[in-house]
Amino acid sequence: QKNSCILPEDLKNFYLMTDGFQMTWSVKTDDTPMPLGSMVINSISKLCRLGGSSVYTLPNAPTLADLEDDTDEEGNEDKPENPHFDSRSLIFELDPCNGNGKVCLVYKHTKPVVLPDTEIWFLDRALYWHFLTKTFTAYYRLLITHLGLPQWQYAFTSYGVSPQAKQWFNMYKPITINTALLSEEADSFVNKLDPNKVFKSKNKTPVIKKKAASQPTSSQKSHMSMTSSRTSSLAGNSSRKKDSQI
Repeated sequence: QKNSCILPEDLKNFYLMTDGFQMTWSVKTDDTPMPLGSMVINSISKLCRLGGSSVYTLPNAPTLADLEDDTDEEGNEDKPENPHFDSRSLIFELDPCNGNGKVCLVYKHTKPVVLPDTEIWFLDRALYWHFLTKTFTAYYRLLITHLGLPQWQYAFTSYGVSPQAKQWFNMYKPITINTALLSEEADSFVNKLDPNKVFKSKNKTPVIKKKAASQPTSSQKSHMSMTSSRTSSLAGNSSRKKDSQI
């Protein structure tokens, strides 16, 4: 009522079930628990609007709306239109992301009335927008799938997660770190079995060569037999000569 807008149906059903959500988990390093994963959906009272107030309490202090630059996304028809900090959009914070940015619920169609047609966007620390999902339900599934790992939202940006966060991804979610590859080729991580290579008979040529080298050939056998017969005959003749002389 304060902002003259209606919650989308899926987010409304979520808040009817529970007033926000927070789940954290830790890992043990040297028998010391270290907080790692964090999954947060702000409660109704913390669903604050962004861009409505000034950053400082000084008079004429700049607001987020003063940072608007319409030239950033001009001529790019493939990507959805970025949210605006002024009256063209209504932006509410869903997750503070531990200071790494903000996940926001964005109302784009505010004139003449605010329609419950919302999207989920990620606002990084440099105040650049990155599209996540069209519905809250899809974002909630992404949140659970990525286990609330640090900076997981940056996997959907052009510059990706930090090297430190990538190490945690490689340990706990090695596939989801390659989201761009998954969207392009669905079976890229499937083990491809080639039966011709797996069940191919081994080459026994070296073994045959060794046996051939160790065993004499038929021609060699005949030559050896002739030589042995000659030597035996010569030995017999010499023995006969010796007997006659005796």
